[in-house]
Amino acid sequence: MIPRYLVDFDISELPAVETDVIVIGSGIAGLYTAIKASERHRVIIITKKALLESNTRYAQGGIAAVISEEDSPEYHRQDTLMAGAGLCSSSSVDILVNEGPVCVQELITLGTAFDVENGELALTREGAHSHRRILHANGDATGYEIVRALSDQLAGHSNIEIWNEHFVIDLITEGNECIGALVQRPDGQRVFLRGLATILCSGGAGQLYRYTTNPDVATGDGVAIAYRAGAVLRDLEFIQFHPTSLCYPGAPRFLISEAVRGEGAVLRNVKGERFMEKYHELLELAPRDIVARAIVSEMEETKSSFVFLDITHEAPETIKHRFPTIYDTCLGYGLDMTADWIPVAPAAHYMMGGVRTGLHGETSVHRLFACGEVSSTGVHGANRLASNSLSEAIVFGRRIVERISELSPLERTGEGIHCQEAREDAVAWPIAERRLELQKLMVRKAGVRRSEEGLNQGLNELRRQLPIFNAALHTREQWEYANMLTCALLLTESALARKESRGGHYREDYPQRDDAVWRKHILQQREKGMLEEIGDDV
Repeated sequence: MIPRYLVDFDISELPAVETDVIVIGSGIAGLYTAIKASERHRVIIITKKALLESNTRYAQGGIAAVISEEDSPEYHRQDTLMAGAGLCSSSSVDILVNEGPVCVQELITLGTAFDVENGELALTREGAHSHRRILHANGDATGYEIVRALSDQLAGHSNIEIWNEHFVIDLITEGNECIGALVQRPDGQRVFLRGLATILCSGGAGQLYRYTTNPDVATGDGVAIAYRAGAVLRDLEFIQFHPTSLCYPGAPRFLISEAVRGEGAVLRNVKGERFMEKYHELLELAPRDIVARAIVSEMEETKSSFVFLDITHEAPETIKHRFPTIYDTCLGYGLDMTADWIPVAPAAHYMMGGVRTGLHGETSVHRLFACGEVSSTGVHGANRLASNSLSEAIVFGRRIVERISELSPLERTGEGIHCQEAREDAVAWPIAERRLELQKLMVRKAGVRRSEEGLNQGLNELRRQLPIFNAALHTREQWEYANMLTCALLLTESALARKESRGGHYREDYPQRDDAVWRKHILQQREKGMLEEIGDDV
């Protein structure tokens, strides 16, 4: 069994720091929620690297909200439910589509400069959206512009303290109440950070896979520490693989935004044939899981490691204006989007599941909240609609702050909490090698396409790594690997349990969606194991 705590400690022997609100993570969820919370509370933001290093920074396409008079919350709702493949929470989706526009206006007030055309906000359309409702910034650098604006708001803020290069090893709980976190400082000192409320905004787990659009920091820490603290997890089997990441020698798996297809790009196999008409009536704008599997099928059929994305029929100036970041990045590797077909392949992109929350971001552990990709609010169901993630982060971040203002003072002190285990030294564990092995294993056994045989093989191999939890872990790399192993095990177990195909979970041995049996959620909790839940799903 995965232990309650990763390291040995005694709260009474640790230096203690007190604050009102602890925010773990510095993407859009962490920054926005911290700013809102700071209106009434003292806030400490913890980030394991620098403030601007998060998945949000790399979000290109944009943020979805109903702005156009031709659009409506009902249209946005229908699109979200369609993409979510029967597992969205109707109440969560209603909140997102109705409160999103107000929150986007607040981002603008906070300094985010979205692109404007003819004096109005520029809107584009992405896959599975029925209307143009995607706001973008600097063409294809939306995420970076948002975190830039929010970070500027933090400068000199009297109520916000930023802890860069700090690592949250575990959450500290007493009973079923989170009273703070065990944090390692850059100098190696550990502290007990005590708070009225703790908000997980730690992002996703793309690093579970060898090929991912996520930065190195996306190692599933928030999901793992919440699981160890007793929180309920939901829907971990649903992983969105972005269909089009750059696949070129010497280049990272750089995201080629869905907005490129939204603006008319087509997919071709290595023979030059356009192929999406074989797979879906929406062609290149079909839901991401369908496009990703179609690409994998074409790659196998043509014995190639990639397909091509072709937007050469568009005017060069249009491409350069609309996608300056993608254009410049590709050009840096000798690829000219205006003249060349761009080699692409699927890569792990987004985790639909996570720590289960209510409609105000509250988890099953009192005083512990989750926001952004680490959470499972019910908005995304089995497959996230493009650009809904940034909207979700701000909508539910605001709701979390509303709920925190209702909390009673924290009375527990944590005195007496300790962990003393007989652990072997982990110095001999080749962590970098094991991390790579885990990533390769997840691609092969729990990737775009899955089967009972492959998942069982993967689970057995992962279980052979369990002894690391009996080891004395001292470094960030070791804790990250332990968190990745935790997430990989839970994801594989839930993927094995769901004997159907739906959204971001595709089983070759159960290729059909089975609403009669599987229109329900798989829950996982450390002490109770695997459970099932029927929600207010549509």
